[in-house]
Amino acid sequence: MSHAVLPSQAQDFDDTVQHYHANGFGIVRGLFSSDEIAAFDAEARQLVKREDLIETNNLRCRWQTDAETGACIFDAFDPIVDLGAVMARAANDPKIHALLQILYGERGRLFKDKLIFKPPGASGYALHQDYIAWPTFPHSFLTVIVALDVADSQSGCTEVFAGMHKQGPLMPADGMYHEIPSGMIDERLGVKLQLSPGDVAFFSGFTPHRSGVNRSRRWRRQLYFSYNAESDGGNCRAAHYREYHGWLRDRYAEYGRTEVYFA
Repeated sequence: MSHAVLPSQAQDFDDTVQHYHANGFGIVRGLFSSDEIAAFDAEARQLVKREDLIETNNLRCRWQTDAETGACIFDAFDPIVDLGAVMARAANDPKIHALLQILYGERGRLFKDKLIFKPPGASGYALHQDYIAWPTFPHSFLTVIVALDVADSQSGCTEVFAGMHKQGPLMPADGMYHEIPSGMIDERLGVKLQLSPGDVAFFSGFTPHRSGVNRSRRWRRQLYFSYNAESDGGNCRAAHYREYHGWLRDRYAEYGRTEVYFA
């Protein structure tokens, strides 16, 4: 893992933005207060009790394999902002939008939103880029992570690969999800996004990243808010989710699962 110096001052957006453009990611420490995180925590705890929603055929829900038992376990809601007023406010928080304004040089628009719980034992995600070449997918796509819990190596924090975003798509731009073979990436470029509650990290849709198994005994909950520049599609969140759900239905159908729905 590299020992890149990360910006750490919440007020110092300029250095953070320079770091982002050079490396494809950045961190702002303590952007959200302890009171704000407490509100996120309270709503997240209520949402995880929504047994009416947490069902394997619901396209809103994501699942992971328990690394020890092999069981299928609930991992995330995608989308999230329509389920909770606190989550909706977080996605449109002025502090995030001030950062987006500097990153883009213009207004940012919410494109995608999810709450990943990552309970103990949950597997991580293999090496990939978030950019998928769908008709409505913006090149300006970037994701802002808001940490609700401690994210570290033990809990399976996200690992990004510095500077690789400059190469654009590393896999075929055919509208499909592709994992990136490890041999394509210089492992020395890896930086683990170790975060405390209230910290914010952000990375480009072209930044390769992955995460490991949560081997701790606690959640590693994070809000993932993705945005696009105003000039790169405007408000296209609804169009994205229509397209995304169609894509998911096709993938489920490949396994004979035709009873899926969105709720």
